[in-house]
Amino acid sequence: MLMINTICPQHGDRLVRRVLPDEEAIPKGAIWVDLLNPTPAEDKKIETYLGISIPTREEMHDLEPSEIIYTENGAHYMTARIICQSDTEVPKLADVTFILTESALITVRYDEPGAFTIFLNRANKPGGCGLEPAAVIEGLFESIVDRAAEVLRGVGDRIDLRSRRIFEARGSKVEQGGAYQAVIQKIGQYEHIISNVRESMVSVERVLLFLSANFKRSKKSASAVAPEWRSAIRDVQAIEEHATFLTSKLQFMLDATLGLVGLEQNKIIKLFSVVSVVMMPPTLIASIYGMNFKAMPELEWAHGYPMALAMMVVFAVLPYLFFRWKKWL
Repeated sequence: MLMINTICPQHGDRLVRRVLPDEEAIPKGAIWVDLLNPTPAEDKKIETYLGISIPTREEMHDLEPSEIIYTENGAHYMTARIICQSDTEVPKLADVTFILTESALITVRYDEPGAFTIFLNRANKPGGCGLEPAAVIEGLFESIVDRAAEVLRGVGDRIDLRSRRIFEARGSKVEQGGAYQAVIQKIGQYEHIISNVRESMVSVERVLLFLSANFKRSKKSASAVAPEWRSAIRDVQAIEEHATFLTSKLQFMLDATLGLVGLEQNKIIKLFSVVSVVMMPPTLIASIYGMNFKAMPELEWAHGYPMALAMMVVFAVLPYLFFRWKKWL
């Protein structure tokens, strides 16, 4: 879906989004222009309106680390990796470029992170957001950080649920249900989500640190409330610490699961060992009386065959009773 969203103040205390038709110019007073899958013509329209360059999708994807954040012609260019499709099993990362000028904020994106929708719904309410570009980008990053925290919380809840299932289940049920294999697969999936959240927060933290060091309020906004970058940075760092905690929890869960797998394998090996020991005496007796020698008096006995069977049963039961007495079974 291709579109230009323009967000303008309305009624003095809330922001209203409007999808801009191709033939219509950017309205005056638009403090946020959101480019979703923009075409070259749409990029050109924004470049003409603001006098700045808009990066293409290829340029955003191929950015060098030194080009992720920079200032050009009075505009701050910042590219961050944002959690996208967070309602799916494996959220992905989407590159979003934020261009902050004195008159407007421009966002260039080729995915639809849920944080943007959440922020737009909030900004549409009276008093939901400040009426200047810096306040908009602050609110956007607050929504991005909140969304990342929700994703981590959801992962944490699923980790706890899997942990209870694996540690509270009986060994036979776990083995029959193939739960160990499912848990190991889920651990890999959860680790991927946590890694994505951590990577996203690292890029967001870089942007926030840049804004806190370089943002200057204009004279016309001197009476407005400046963005609280430090608070947002603390929130990001808290999420990174939470991600570290969940990673260590996953590592413990993986080690414990592999240990339980080893215990189940040991049980199987022990069972085969006991069976082989129990069957050794009967096998020995059967081997002795299976030899074809003429001078074997037992071969002439009328009750030789029942006696051999009885001996095989007795010498099979005795090792079994011994193992039970030693509590090895």
